Amino acid sequence: GRRRPFPLPRVLHGLLLAVLYLIILFSLLRNVMGINITPFLTTSAILTMIIGLALQGVLSNILSGMSLHFSKSFERGDWIRVGDQEGVVMDTTWRETRLLDRNSNIIVVPNTVMASEKVTNFSLPDKKTALFYAVRAGFDAPPAAVQEALLEAARDVPEILSSPRPVALVRGNDDLGISYALKFWISDFSRRDVLLTEVGRLVWYKLRRRGIAVPLPVGESVTALVGAVSGVGRAPEGESPEEANFRDLFGSRFLRVEEGKGKGRLLLPAREVRSLAARVKREKFSAGEVLFRQGERGEFCHVVARGLVRGEVVTEEKGKRYVSEFRTGRGGIVGEMSLLSGLPRTATCSVEEESELIKIDAEAFAALLSGNERLAEAIARTVSERNRRNQDVLAKIKELSARDIAASCSKKSILAHLKSFVRLFRS
Repeated sequence: GRRRPFPLPRVLHGLLLAVLYLIILFSLLRNVMGINITPFLTTSAILTMIIGLALQGVLSNILSGMSLHFSKSFERGDWIRVGDQEGVVMDTTWRETRLLDRNSNIIVVPNTVMASEKVTNFSLPDKKTALFYAVRAGFDAPPAAVQEALLEAARDVPEILSSPRPVALVRGNDDLGISYALKFWISDFSRRDVLLTEVGRLVWYKLRRRGIAVPLPVGESVTALVGAVSGVGRAPEGESPEEANFRDLFGSRFLRVEEGKGKGRLLLPAREVRSLAARVKREKFSAGEVLFRQGERGEFCHVVARGLVRGEVVTEEKGKRYVSEFRTGRGGIVGEMSLLSGLPRTATCSVEEESELIKIDAEAFAALLSGNERLAEAIARTVSERNRRNQDVLAKIKELSARDIAASCSKKSILAHLKSFVRLFRS
């Protein structure tokens, strides 16, 4: 009456066809061929009882299959767990339900088992499913720092849903440290193991950069302690971190003339680059980590010592949205415009392959500028000229106001921004 389709389950469809064929057969025998079917029906009833007793399991599976279809506990394409079996529903027949597991194997589950076991459907009430990633950190690690690292890892994985928002939880503590859990939601349950792996990989890098170590079991802790004690007094092998930073900073595009006469010339003496190398941080990043996003405020930049960084700039013109990409390899620099001019980020930058980046923050940069007014003048002149050349592109980035753009093109405004660094960190 409501003109809505009502497709019959395959099990019920097959059973109705079988009953219909039997009715047609008996009608033909009695009405067309004139055969008295009463004795046959009596015999058939006895035979049916015997067959029914012999095929109780089959009948039970059939009835269970019909019950599953009418209750709509799951349907084809749903990810479910039955007992210790998990997979995507491929089909339900008279006797069984077939699941395709994560190893691409078909699991055949009798319908009686499906009807009697607890079934968890990860595709209902909708495709969103919550996952947990657990980690433990030492008692010396600030809980806020651990939670921040977990949430950053969730934000860096595009397939993790932003609504509901990921949550970092403190679960308890034991002799080894404090237990945490990252709760996040996904829409494709088949990607569960891949996404948990991705989150775990990013969490390791983010905790490592914050100096947060995952506690070791007692046996491994003793081994590490013995190794550390036995290594006391040995000369370090290879170059020091400061030497490595100096080498990569000196060979990069950081604070070099970009165009015109003297292109590529360093704006400061090598000894000052060496002094800066002792103040900056050298950090490892994993593929997929986001360094910063377009429109954010930021007071640091990165020099690529190893690896590859991908940038994405989103512009708008006449109501249309355009996306352009760039990549920066060894020796390149990203994020410097925000540090040098105070301009909001003009691109979203993420790590494309495992990389080592040198982070130059406002404090290290202020120490470089302190007492070096000529360097501040040169930087202000170079940055203002660069932004004036790119003024048309900057105007198409919706996160930048006209005031931001005007200030980034003014040598005077940039010089005032640089001097504010020095005043701030001197105090």
